[in-house]
Amino acid sequence: MTIFWLTNVCLEKGFIYENDRIVATETEICHLKIEGGKITEITNEIPNTKVKQHDAYGQLLLPSLRDMHIHIDKTYYGGPWKACTPLTKGIFTRLEEEKELLPMLLPTAQERAEKMIELLIKNGHTHIRTHCNVDPVIGLKNLEVTVNALKKYEDVLSYEIVAFPQHGLLKSDSVQLLRDAMRNGATLVGGVDPATVDRNIEKSLNTIFDIAVENNKGVDIHLHDPNTLGAFTFERMAYYTKESGLKGRATISHGIALGDLDGETLNEITAILKEQEMDVTTTVPINRATIPIPALDKLGIRVSVGHDSITDHWSPFGTGNTIQKLGILAERFRMSDEYSLSTALKYGTGGVTPLNGKGERVWPKIGDYATMMLVKATCSAEAVARRAPVETLFFKGKKVESKLEDTDLVRV
Repeated sequence: MTIFWLTNVCLEKGFIYENDRIVATETEICHLKIEGGKITEITNEIPNTKVKQHDAYGQLLLPSLRDMHIHIDKTYYGGPWKACTPLTKGIFTRLEEEKELLPMLLPTAQERAEKMIELLIKNGHTHIRTHCNVDPVIGLKNLEVTVNALKKYEDVLSYEIVAFPQHGLLKSDSVQLLRDAMRNGATLVGGVDPATVDRNIEKSLNTIFDIAVENNKGVDIHLHDPNTLGAFTFERMAYYTKESGLKGRATISHGIALGDLDGETLNEITAILKEQEMDVTTTVPINRATIPIPALDKLGIRVSVGHDSITDHWSPFGTGNTIQKLGILAERFRMSDEYSLSTALKYGTGGVTPLNGKGERVWPKIGDYATMMLVKATCSAEAVARRAPVETLFFKGKKVESKLEDTDLVRV
């Protein structure tokens, strides 16, 4: 069993108030004992022991990050720069491109996937949910690449793989492929725009949830349709979630229509989603109305962030830096005070923040896995606002080393 002390760690202790307003975060220097991958002791006393010590030099300890929506199987990352072609037929422009592009990328797909994983590790991630193309063009070959790439990193991160019928589950006749994918490494059933792409909301959703039930898996569906069409699809997805007994196991990816709704309409939709404990993942888009993340959070909808891509034929943008993305989120929703900035962290950590709303420390605590990161900041609020760099990453007590060279970052 590996045992060591992480010494001179900066931990958040509580909020500092002036006239009933939170104006700062109080911190303290602590020392953490790590045994068997878990935190077994937290003390202010310097340990007098021969056990190995790792000095944090006063850096802030935060929970590590989770990228909850990315596609590591199809990317230009690690290769020559290439911008996107103009969209002439909307989403279908990209689908037509993939018929030629995916076979061309396949020989280097695993190498590029591994480079993306390395970049995410470098930026403090210990969990990845990746969507993987499953379609007649590439069959299960991208899934094989994805599984092989992620297995190489099982000792430093956890992961989920969504079998994703990018070209339409019904439109591309990929139902059997999706079933095969669930027996070959996929852990969640995916889908995309049952209305716009599959042109049959009921049959598309019914098939997705049937496959999920057959395999006792959850679902994660890309929903880009706007306004009332998107809202109606949310309602139907919630219906199938209930009928399938998958409460708490259904994710809406993107959920673009949530950015088009407000007032009572938004309240009604969120109530339906909340009843089935459905969650939402977003890339925090700024090229259209961003879904109302803080409002969804207050209404009880769990929201997570992801990068979607790190330069591919869909988008030339992406950094793999979730702290940076949280900073953008905070700017977008004018979260500039100490409390709001500190709570923004939860969108990138699976809901975990060092302090709760009462200013009580809830993380880390004895018994927690030592899955965490050290950053150059004095508190969570500063880390988000100033895009703090990640200095050291731990996964279940193991220090994670990235093989990625700084020069590789030029390709982002």
